[in-house]
Amino acid sequence: MDEFSAIDYGPWIALAFIVVVARLLLKKYYPHAVLLFAGMLMLTITWMLGSDLPQLDKPTGSFGIDLFKLIKESFVGTNAGVGLMIMSIGGFVAYSDKIGASHALVQLAMRPLSLLKKYPHLTAAAVIPIGQLLFVTIPSAAGLGLLLMASVFPILVNLGVSRLSAVSVITACTAFGIGPASAITANASQIVDQPVINYFVYDQLPLVLPLMILTTVSYYFVNRYFDKKAEAKKGKSEIVKEEEPEVTAPKIYAIIPVLPLILLIVFSEFFHILGNSSLDTTTAMFMSLFIAILMEAIRTRNVRTILQSLHSFWNGMGNIFKTVVTLIIAADIFSQGLISLGFIDGLVYASQNIGFESVGVGIVMTVMIFLASMLMGSGNAAFFAFAPLVPRIAANFGVKASMMILPMNLAASMGRTVSPVAGVLIATAEIAKVDTISIVKRNLIPFTLGLVVMLIYHFI
Repeated sequence: MDEFSAIDYGPWIALAFIVVVARLLLKKYYPHAVLLFAGMLMLTITWMLGSDLPQLDKPTGSFGIDLFKLIKESFVGTNAGVGLMIMSIGGFVAYSDKIGASHALVQLAMRPLSLLKKYPHLTAAAVIPIGQLLFVTIPSAAGLGLLLMASVFPILVNLGVSRLSAVSVITACTAFGIGPASAITANASQIVDQPVINYFVYDQLPLVLPLMILTTVSYYFVNRYFDKKAEAKKGKSEIVKEEEPEVTAPKIYAIIPVLPLILLIVFSEFFHILGNSSLDTTTAMFMSLFIAILMEAIRTRNVRTILQSLHSFWNGMGNIFKTVVTLIIAADIFSQGLISLGFIDGLVYASQNIGFESVGVGIVMTVMIFLASMLMGSGNAAFFAFAPLVPRIAANFGVKASMMILPMNLAASMGRTVSPVAGVLIATAEIAKVDTISIVKRNLIPFTLGLVVMLIYHFI
């Protein structure tokens, strides 16, 4: 076929691949493999249509070799940059959890809830902003959800909050994937070529703060409505007391999970301590790790225990590599396949014919990622698959990439929070002994409202 055929049919082939991939992911096929092989197939079709492989340094001239060389370069590029950053985050979070620092932080942060014990629905709603602050430093949705179920859920139930209300607000704490420790944030900041702390302070916070207020208020009314409806149907049942866990780590350990954020802010361009330079996230994670190790050494005074505790850091790095980093690499190959088939050019052309400008395309991409995350149960899979397309789309419309990437960033984590197949919802529902769909019903109204308000507030 000639070059005209590739341009003519490529975007439609890419669209067919997106539909097939979505169906496979919905059926719970392994996402890393689905995205990788779909990307490789699209690149093969591109070659068959007469075009060259994209973004390949020093091609050999042999398509078969160049295809695998492209995969190798994706591994090298990812691991040398955002991959190492995300792995250091995963290792530090695992170490904080191992020494009890995460539990100490949660216990300290949730202490103000006792002041609202006479108002159960207000107590439940107050968990959301506190939990979101925790999510900035403990960026695993399932990890934070399980931690809050072990520590905060018993407190809420014992204060008179219904089990469904308690578990719904706990899952809501994971709705906005922001902060330097977030894998999505790290990937987004790299895509828009911006320091992660700048992206967090200048882009994420101004948009998330009003959304968090809206979410907190809406959860108060939504949970009160559903609880009253349940009471009218079944009658008010007696609250079953839950045993609250004992936290053995010293209270001072609560500062450990927050250390990277403190270091990134103190040694950022805001204070000019390092002159024109600023501290990067990976370095901040390793500095925080060794401060935590020093604190553990003072507490335990046991060399063997200290050295053995570092095992959890390496395990955390390995776990993040096999889940998140490899997903980023597979999604990068997938996105390169879409680009090679002219999906972006086709999307821009169709948008311009319909009358869409950059705002219209941004809204379409944001809603698409929200629905994809909701269907897949994974904000990472949805975001990593489509976010790399943004720079070229933004360049075609002459706008900043951050204008499009920011709502997509938030839509990915919001969509996961209303997904009945999301790991955090399934795990928390199992512990609370409630139905997953019942949690989705309570989460759907606040986050559908949040999505609409975000699109209006950000784009219009």
